Amino acid sequence: MSTEKILQARSESKCELCSATESLAVYEVPPKTSGSADQCVLLCATCRGQIEEPEKIEAHHWRCLNESMWSQVPAVQVMAWRMLKRLSAEGWAQDLLDMLYLDEETQAWAQATGEGESKEEAVRHLDSNGTLLATGDTVTLIKDLEVKGANFTAKRGTVVRGIALVADNPEQIEARVNGQRIVILTQFVKKAG
Repeated sequence: MSTEKILQARSESKCELCSATESLAVYEVPPKTSGSADQCVLLCATCRGQIEEPEKIEAHHWRCLNESMWSQVPAVQVMAWRMLKRLSAEGWAQDLLDMLYLDEETQAWAQATGEGESKEEAVRHLDSNGTLLATGDTVTLIKDLEVKGANFTAKRGTVVRGIALVADNPEQIEARVNGQRIVILTQFVKKAG
C-alpha cells in the first residue's frame, strides 16, 4: 500500500493538522527522509504553504493545533510542536506548547531542524571534518574508544546508526554501541555517506 493510501486511512482523508478535506498531499517531516508513513503527515495546501513559507503564516489558522497536538502519531506531534514554537509569541500558542508533552525521541526529532531557536542559540553538532550532524544520522568511529563503566572498546571503523544529539553540548552525541547507550565526542566520528 502506498504511503498516501496509508496516511489517508490513518487520517480519515483529512489534514492531520487542521482537518480540512481539500487539496491533501503527503508531507515528509524533516529531517527524516525515508518517505515511510510514520515519517510523513497528510496536509492540506494551506498548512503546507504556511509551513514552507513562514513569512505567510496566519496565526488564527493554527488554532486547530489545540486538537491535533494530542494525536498519538509522532510525526503529527512533531509538526504541531514546530508550529506552536513558531507562534510562541501568541499567548494561546505558548499555553498549548506548555501543555504539550513529547517523549524523548519525538522531542529530539521536533528540535532536529533548529525550529524555534534563534541563530545565536542554535547548538550545532559537527563531526571531525566539520560536517553538520543531525538526529538519526549514521556515523563511523575514527578512533578506538574505551567505554568507561561498560568494559569494552568501541573499535575504529564501527558504524553507529541513529545518533541522538545532546541538546546542550555541541561536542557530544548519544548512540547505541554493542547494546549500550553511550555518549561519544563528535571529534571522534565522521558522518557516513
